[in-house]
Amino acid sequence: MVEIRKDYFTEKISITLPDRGVKPGQVIPQKAEKCNYCAGNEEMTPPADLVLVKRGDTLLKQTDSEGDVVKNWSVRIFPARNPVVVPNAPPSYGDSPHYSEPAVGYHYVLVATPKHDHTFPKIDIEQWTNILASLQDKVRWLYSQKGVSYVLVYVNSEKEGSPTTVHPSIQMVTTPRVPPAVEVEAETVQTSLNDLGVCPMCQVVTTETGGPRQILATDFFLAFAPWVSTHPFEYWIYPKRHMTSILKLSQKEMMDLALMLRSTLGGMAKALDSPSFTMVFHSSSEKKTTKQIHWHIEVYPRRAQWTGLELGGGIYVSDVTPEAAAQVLGASARKELAQLVGIR
Repeated sequence: MVEIRKDYFTEKISITLPDRGVKPGQVIPQKAEKCNYCAGNEEMTPPADLVLVKRGDTLLKQTDSEGDVVKNWSVRIFPARNPVVVPNAPPSYGDSPHYSEPAVGYHYVLVATPKHDHTFPKIDIEQWTNILASLQDKVRWLYSQKGVSYVLVYVNSEKEGSPTTVHPSIQMVTTPRVPPAVEVEAETVQTSLNDLGVCPMCQVVTTETGGPRQILATDFFLAFAPWVSTHPFEYWIYPKRHMTSILKLSQKEMMDLALMLRSTLGGMAKALDSPSFTMVFHSSSEKKTTKQIHWHIEVYPRRAQWTGLELGGGIYVSDVTPEAAAQVLGASARKELAQLVGIR
């Protein structure tokens, strides 16, 4: 049974997936003859309920119908074949100290490009804008569903050319409660707003702007290496204005974020030899709540395995200072930006 379990003493939670044998959202191994996310293989996935199709200068939103899939698409969104949460989880609960609850929710996959070899650092700005617009639409819909408290958006991207390389895709997983990591941020922001009347994340943006940890600044966004980095070469992307969710992005801000993502991911790929990475969107919940955060994106290159200090003690060891990381990533990202602006 798929269920959410809560730690004996802390707010840490886990989702159990017994008897699956595969990871959530896993695609067919790339040793197979076909990739089920590539254009032409649409029948290998569940029907898509949001398909973005470009017709000249116009973008059309379409939906697969039974036995009739949309072709020549730009972005596809469909339910995960191996979901980490399910809408119809049995209503079973356990009492403390073995507290558990049904892992009720939705798990969707956004295929970011019809082309298998277009990794996230290579996706162009126009396509990134399409991805972000589609993401907005689906996240908004997910928040309208009953029982959804939070929509977690994330990317797991493997090193280019590795045996585990998969088609570029974004996972959207809903949860019946706000994830602990986001809840901690929300508590901190709310305390600061109540006591001081200021958003601490806005203060961070101000402090890091133009400083030794800045990687890149665009019109509306700032990328920087955080003061405390859990991964070598980790970086965050924050909107400069106080904004609680990706759903609040204007069209201009969305295009600017597309430029920022393409520049920093492309710069990271060139500077670090296309590393495996995880990218996570931290946003406020769209459900009625007094706890809000300044939404942002966190990018974690996966270059080293954690040891007992990280896993057992919560103490993170890095062989690269955030300041040095910012110099390397910043120089590479600025080159990417200059080329992209020149192309446009």
